[in-house]
Amino acid sequence: MKFHRSVWVTVSFLIIGAVAAWWLWPELPARVPSHWNAAGEVDRTMPRLWAALFPILTVAGFAALSWLLAFISPNRYRVGAFASVYFGLMLAIQGFVLVLGICMLLFGAGYPLPMPKVAVLGLGALFTILGNYMGKLRRNFFIGIRTPWTIASEATWERTHRLGGKLFVLAGLTMLVGTLFGMPFPLAMGVLLVAGLFPALYSYVIYRRVEGPPHD
Repeated sequence: MKFHRSVWVTVSFLIIGAVAAWWLWPELPARVPSHWNAAGEVDRTMPRLWAALFPILTVAGFAALSWLLAFISPNRYRVGAFASVYFGLMLAIQGFVLVLGICMLLFGAGYPLPMPKVAVLGLGALFTILGNYMGKLRRNFFIGIRTPWTIASEATWERTHRLGGKLFVLAGLTMLVGTLFGMPFPLAMGVLLVAGLFPALYSYVIYRRVEGPPHD
């Protein structure tokens, strides 16, 4: 996806967020629930105005960050060579925060959504999408499995991201299906943690295989 197309998708997200806020505004309480613990209990709230703006501001913030990072990338690590993958991933993240923000407003307006389950389902979908893109990422400093070993070695980056992509898809699908069938929240987070940490450890092993033992 080219830069200008990603802008139009972001604008669409902002419009959706604004329409949702306008539609739900009359039903929102003075303080809107904004965070839930693992038991599904509200443990944090925010003022109605900030809650209504939350989906719009988070999408706009992630969009601005994605454009800024693309602009300031060092020459050897420019995102232009994989721009469609980079902006596709950034849009997936924007879509994720938009959905969570709208669900938060729906809950505040009285719709009985199981927010921890919604969050896990959203993360599962996001990780599935990220995993499908992972193998197409090229070395950069801002997105992907960035360890000292993947940044230092192109071969290590490629092998790590091929494995990471498979693990992300597997973890995402596990979270989606498992949550629908009653997977406990801590177990879902454990699946997420393993999918994130294992490729980082794997990158060190692959780096040593590719580059050989360390030298003084």
